[in-house]
Amino acid sequence: MDPQIRQWKVAIERFCAAPDPDYRDMARMIAEIATTDIDETLRHAAAQVLPILRQAALKSADRRTRSMALRRLGIVSDALHMLSAPQFGRRGLTPKTLTQEERYRQLLGLPFGRRLAANEVHQAFKRAAKTVHPDGGGNGPAFLELAAARDALIKHH
Repeated sequence: MDPQIRQWKVAIERFCAAPDPDYRDMARMIAEIATTDIDETLRHAAAQVLPILRQAALKSADRRTRSMALRRLGIVSDALHMLSAPQFGRRGLTPKTLTQEERYRQLLGLPFGRRLAANEVHQAFKRAAKTVHPDGGGNGPAFLELAAARDALIKHH
């Protein structure tokens, strides 16, 4: 986790737990977050919270405005949490590159890993061609690619 994110997260937690929080200091920190280039979602969240925090920092701010500022600060806190939470599973991995035959099967919407009959390939081509054909609103190169996929799969099987 980025040390800056950890620092912001701790500062927000302390701010929310304080009996008499300093809204002016928190507004400065949120303005700093709004200008960083760490994450776009975090910047947008900070930009949403900043106006109400600035209003809460005024001496004339009432209890309702300050309460609203605390609730809106939760948006930034949630964004920081999403950035700092560990990601499990295969989220960071790049997808497996497909072989030429697998790409053809994917284009035609056919299953991987089993033998195909020529009739099955032709039927899949007809289904896919309805949307890709230039007369049906598609474009020529995509249709030619689809036809090449059909020809290659029929020739291979």
